Amino acid sequence: MPLLEIKDLHVALDDGAEIVKGIDLTVESGEVHAIMGPNGSGKSTLAHALMGHPAYTITSGEVLLDGSSLLKLAPDERAQKGLFLAFQYPYAIPGVTVTSFLRSAMNALRKARTGGEDDPIPIPEFRKELAAATEKLKVPRELLGRYLNDGFSGGEKKRIEILQLALLRPRLAVLDETDSGLDIDALKTIAGGVSDLVGPEMSAIVITHYQRILNYIRPDFVHVFAGGRFVAEGGPELAEQLESEGYDAYLPEASNGAR
Repeated sequence: MPLLEIKDLHVALDDGAEIVKGIDLTVESGEVHAIMGPNGSGKSTLAHALMGHPAYTITSGEVLLDGSSLLKLAPDERAQKGLFLAFQYPYAIPGVTVTSFLRSAMNALRKARTGGEDDPIPIPEFRKELAAATEKLKVPRELLGRYLNDGFSGGEKKRIEILQLALLRPRLAVLDETDSGLDIDALKTIAGGVSDLVGPEMSAIVITHYQRILNYIRPDFVHVFAGGRFVAEGGPELAEQLESEGYDAYLPEASNGAR
C-alpha cells in the first residue's frame, strides 16, 4: 500500500477560483518527491490543502494516507496521522517558548497514539532528544527559551521547523520552500537533517523553485507543476535541466489563475 495517494485532486479558494486543477501523485515509504515550478503555479496551495488549511477547499478528488482518507480530518488530526507541513513563512507565537511548544506537540501526538490517554514524555527523555536534535541541526540553544519564531531570522525559523520534524518524526513531511531565504551553510545543515530523517519510516515532498536544495536532499522523482497541474515528471536529471533552462518551456501549458 502506498504511503500517500492523491487522486484527481482539485482545490479552490473561497471565492471559487480553482487553483489545483486535477493532479495524481503516489508516494511510497522512504521516497523523496520534488515538486518544482514557477511562482504562482499553485505549489503552496497544494501543500496547504493537504494539511487542511481552511482557506482552501478540496472540491473533488481524494487524498489517502496509509489507505485512509484525510479529507474529513482537521489539521491536528492529519498531524496525528503522520502528516507534517514545514511552512515557507513559519508563524510566530509570542508567549510560547520553543521548548514548551515542542514538548506540547510531542505530548499531543503521544496522547493521540494511545487513544486519548495522557502519556507525557518524561522530562529527562525529552531533554535528551531535544539536545541531540539541537546539536545535529546546529540550533543555538538560546533560541529554545525564546518565544516561538518571535523576532527570529529567516534561517532561525527554518531550523526550528526542521527541529520540530526531527522530534515529531512524521510519516510524511511536506516542505514548502524550506530553502527560501537560507544562506548556503544553513541550507546544507537543514537539508542534511531532512535527508538523514528520510527512510523506511518517513517520506518527503520537497516543494521548491530551485535545484540547489536537491543537491542535499536527493529526490527519487521530480514533478514540474505549472498552472495547477503536473506538466512533466522525471528523475533528478529533470531538476538539473530546469536549473539550466528555466520553466519557459512549460509555461504555455499553464493556464491563468494559479497562485
